[in-house]
Amino acid sequence: MKDQLEFQNSENGLNDLKLKGFKVYEVNGDVSKIPTYNRRDFYKICINTSKSLIHYADRGIETDGTILFFGNPHIPYSWEMISPDYEGYACVFTEEFLKANDRSGSLPESPLFKIGGTPIFTLSPEQKVFIDSLFQKMIEEQETDYVFKDDLMRNYINLILHESMKMQPTENFFKHKNASSRITSLFLELLERQFPIETKNEPLALKTPQDYAKSLAVHVNHLNRSVKEITGKSTTSHITERIISEAKALLQHTDWSISDIGYSLGFEYPSYFNNYFKRLTGTIPKSLRV
Repeated sequence: MKDQLEFQNSENGLNDLKLKGFKVYEVNGDVSKIPTYNRRDFYKICINTSKSLIHYADRGIETDGTILFFGNPHIPYSWEMISPDYEGYACVFTEEFLKANDRSGSLPESPLFKIGGTPIFTLSPEQKVFIDSLFQKMIEEQETDYVFKDDLMRNYINLILHESMKMQPTENFFKHKNASSRITSLFLELLERQFPIETKNEPLALKTPQDYAKSLAVHVNHLNRSVKEITGKSTTSHITERIISEAKALLQHTDWSISDIGYSLGFEYPSYFNNYFKRLTGTIPKSLRV
């Protein structure tokens, strides 16, 4: 069962997250009830009881029991459910929401979310009961009209973060076995770190396989061979698909002009962006605007 907890596409859920800065929900065997999103511009904390396989950057871990997982929008990850039965809770939130009280540090630098960190913790039955109770309280509060609800939600999230940092992280990660697999993981991680686009004034820095090869200090031919070997797709295809995905998200969820969106994605002239988008999607950017 491929990544039932991944976020793919749900307009109502996305709008709710954008308006409030957070969303908490229960996860169980009913996939239809899981909120989905087409952009990963949010952080995620998830408690899950199941047998599963989680890939995180160039590492992976098999789990069989209850784990607490921390997802970073700048690091690619995927989640495969091995067992048909699973349960738990999840919370997604933006960095701006958590930092609104000016007391939180930078999330990307947190030991729980930083690149190279360990985002998975195995929980004891007692820890599971406690963390479950925090998620249940968040779900209850989420539906109230309490005037200080946002502050309360931040406190719950921070409590989970601090309780987690007191735990000993799981260390049985396995590394990818060959150089091609590792360079591909690093490329995909670097690609994902270019997004989401947050300003229309700074164009996308890395746009070609040569740009990524230079940043990774490898020859472009080595990068291209590795990516093709491991994923079955070319480096250019991955870059193109990610740019188009971001273009669609910006067209649907921002009020930026089409010219500004094209510029932010590295297209100097609007006509270049229009032709590129139409060639790859069969339609013009304007068609995605409501």
